[in-house]
Amino acid sequence: MHVIHISFECYPVAKAGGLADVVGALPKYLKSKGVESWVVMPKFNNSWIRNHQLEHVHDGITWLGEEKIEYNIFKEQGDILGFPIYFVDVPGRLDREGIYIDSESDYGYWDDFERYTSFQLASLDWMKSFSKKPDIIHCHDHHTAFVPFLMAGSPVYHEFARIPSVLTIHNGHYQGWYETGKKELLPKTDPDKEGLLFWNGRLNALSAGLRTAWRITTVSHSYLEELQYSSKGLESLLAAERQKSFGILNGIDTDVWDPSSDSLIVHNFDVKQCEKGKEENKKWLCKEFGLNKDLPLYIFIGRLAEEKGADILPDLISRYLHAGLKGSFLILGTGDPGLQHRFESMKSEHVGYFDAAITYNEELAHRMYAGSDFLIMPSRVEPCGLNQLYAMRYGTIPIVRKIGGLKDTVIDFGDPDGYGVTFNHFNIDDTFHALQRSTTLYSDPELLDLLRKRVMEKDFSWYNSAGHYQQMYKDVIKEIPQ
Repeated sequence: MHVIHISFECYPVAKAGGLADVVGALPKYLKSKGVESWVVMPKFNNSWIRNHQLEHVHDGITWLGEEKIEYNIFKEQGDILGFPIYFVDVPGRLDREGIYIDSESDYGYWDDFERYTSFQLASLDWMKSFSKKPDIIHCHDHHTAFVPFLMAGSPVYHEFARIPSVLTIHNGHYQGWYETGKKELLPKTDPDKEGLLFWNGRLNALSAGLRTAWRITTVSHSYLEELQYSSKGLESLLAAERQKSFGILNGIDTDVWDPSSDSLIVHNFDVKQCEKGKEENKKWLCKEFGLNKDLPLYIFIGRLAEEKGADILPDLISRYLHAGLKGSFLILGTGDPGLQHRFESMKSEHVGYFDAAITYNEELAHRMYAGSDFLIMPSRVEPCGLNQLYAMRYGTIPIVRKIGGLKDTVIDFGDPDGYGVTFNHFNIDDTFHALQRSTTLYSDPELLDLLRKRVMEKDFSWYNSAGHYQQMYKDVIKEIPQ
């Protein structure tokens, strides 16, 4: 079986969020199960791509409306990620450093439709040249959602009509809304399929993909259910397509996220040396940021955005410290400029108890997972969440709101066989109560040690999740008309 993943992100090549982590790991684990898996992504002008050897394998021409698009396909030599990865080069569109954000202006690019669409058209045009087509084309999020539509609804790509397509929703709040006139930039469409491009009077890439993909997946069971009543206007569509939709929980790459061999952390450890390992990594972390190693250390890692609940953190942390509770807080991430400024100002307000690194730093993230006691994830929306899985791998107790994938992966320590701290509602009172409970937990070293070992022994590897994808691929292939 041969599966091609089409994605705008893939770790470690280019990452903006969890999508990259999934696409950077799932193909490797599918390959271990005998599924030949490739990744196709844009050839950005970033340091990873510049510093690796690429082989030119194809060049071609496609059309974006009346604009001729010349493209090139490159392959990374050596398959160092554990699977073949191919890069689509569209000069002037994809050869930029930022994935979605212009680093010079800190705003999104003005030509998103043209960037995403030229990438998809070039990918399909290249695959037209294959003497043997893939068995499955697996697309990820709205940046690639025109692919299932074009496979099913454009005579230009008629040879793909019998090839099953899969579309995974990593975050349904981003859908690719465009003015209706952009439709003229797409290839010729079957008249009876043209209406599938539109939703609520506008061009909507995600809705077009959802209607035409053979299978829809989301990244957790609970998120699939939540999308039925909260998906930015697509609720009725997702309910109508429920029969072909499946929730498959994301996994983590346990080769990359392994405290016993992780070269990025200060002191390696496994479950047997958990207490000593956590202590050594915490000691470094607290010295680096001027925090007290004897207090519970709370961390937040991720985008500083309302979606992630980051906007509740300033008031939550201030309330905690003003209440006389003892703890230290460390933030890592970038995002909303107002939040970034607020966290910078908190450094001087809570000296010795709070610090923030307003940056993207993969090494520091690993060290924070290894050296902290608790991870806070107060998300408004969380399709799956990977940070809680990384944290548990390193013996850090997650404090999470019961939403989406957080609900599916964290059981409260007050419940049978529980190991985390959970709360129900997104508000300051519920979140503060969760912090109070964690502080009480920290004061019980025996229970804390038990829970640390329990979370480290949880199996959230991609191996199990890849098996569910493999079975889904087998099932959908059976539906190909004979």
